[in-house]
Amino acid sequence: MNALSPGSLANLPWWELFRDEQLQNLIEAALDENKDLRLAAARVDEARAQLGVSRSALGPQVGGTASARQERISGVQFPGAEGSDLEVTAYTTNIDVSYEVDVWGRLRRGTEAAQAELLATEEARRAVVMGLVSKVAQAYFELRALDLELEIAKRTLQSREESFKLVSLRHEAGIASDLDLRRAEGEMSTTAAVIPNLERQIGLKENALRILLGRNPGSIKRGNSLSDQTFPMDVPDGLPSDLLEQRPDIRQAEQALVAANANIGVAKAAYFPRIILTGSRGQQSSDLNNLFVGPNRTWGFGPAVSVPIFDAGKRRSNLEATEARQQQALIQYEQAIQQAFREVDDALIGQTKTKEIRIHQENRITATKESLRLAQLRYDKGFSEYLDVLDAQRQLFRAEIELVTTQQDQLVALVQLYKALGGGWDEQQGPESSPIQGRFFSPAEGERTKFSQRWDRNIPVSFLHTIQ
Repeated sequence: MNALSPGSLANLPWWELFRDEQLQNLIEAALDENKDLRLAAARVDEARAQLGVSRSALGPQVGGTASARQERISGVQFPGAEGSDLEVTAYTTNIDVSYEVDVWGRLRRGTEAAQAELLATEEARRAVVMGLVSKVAQAYFELRALDLELEIAKRTLQSREESFKLVSLRHEAGIASDLDLRRAEGEMSTTAAVIPNLERQIGLKENALRILLGRNPGSIKRGNSLSDQTFPMDVPDGLPSDLLEQRPDIRQAEQALVAANANIGVAKAAYFPRIILTGSRGQQSSDLNNLFVGPNRTWGFGPAVSVPIFDAGKRRSNLEATEARQQQALIQYEQAIQQAFREVDDALIGQTKTKEIRIHQENRITATKESLRLAQLRYDKGFSEYLDVLDAQRQLFRAEIELVTTQQDQLVALVQLYKALGGGWDEQQGPESSPIQGRFFSPAEGERTKFSQRWDRNIPVSFLHTIQ
């Protein structure tokens, strides 16, 4: 296992980090079918459509109408025309154009808010992708750990059965006591009871993993065993804070803050007059054949100004509420950064300490195996009781199971560190030949290059580097 810096770990695509081919297949399937990811992608589509709605307000609004009206007027309404009813037909076409002059930036700020909300939604989708990759990997390692525990339990049961046979032969020969026989039988039954429990846990874990894949419960194909998983485990201490800027939750909180700040501009613009230019052009005629003849043309043009005068404090309250939401977004942004540092530090601690624990447990297994060998030898020679053998067997079984748990914890700690660094899903980083390449990314990336680095007033640019 080679040393790996946090930066290179964060930028390593998951298909290069997780080298188990079957695990790669499971992650691909999850990215194709997982319901949470598909839901997140639909939310991105909704946010993109909302941005289109906001942008449309910046341009002129054009509409057209056409109508035909036939009316009968009674001659009774006109003195001297009794009995002479009049039928009138009127045809009208009209095109209306309106355009709001965005003097105070209300529409522009609204579009900025919608654009930031789109980017925030895209980051939320990325967070789902990153979380899904880590969940599948963690569940797979936990499943392989259970498989290894089951293998150890079956091997141990076979050893217990052989021991029970030997004690039975010694009992028949009058060398072993009834107590030794019953102890051997009890230890064999205890080990046998572990096996169905592990099989139950394996079934539950397979079902949980299948749900992550977006499939119905069932079995899961296996790849490398837990002991054969190869990863760059050695991660040095120290972490540059700019690595965390690629975490989708931080970038999502950042865009939410940008949107909240832009909405303040929208609320402030409500204090100023709205200037709308309107115009219309149409045709009017009582004869459909002559509707578009020159003399039938009609037109109109004129500006309209809407001036706010009194609203009993509505606009002021709306501005205060918008400013309060901006403060909430700022606090959530700070919380996201603090949580990111905590998750990275926790993962680093877990990755480092599980490695130390594993070394001690491997030494413990070596010592316990020798202890069992000596206990069995002393019992065979008649120098000790069978209880010493049983005790050594229990210690070895427990040590092997605990080592499996530590191996699992070590792999999971690496997965958590990988997730905490925000790494593993950069479509610019991945190989073009990868079947995963570019499958889950939307045109919101173009919006990011134009907009994501915009920092409006009241946003603490240096906060990320000073919170440590």
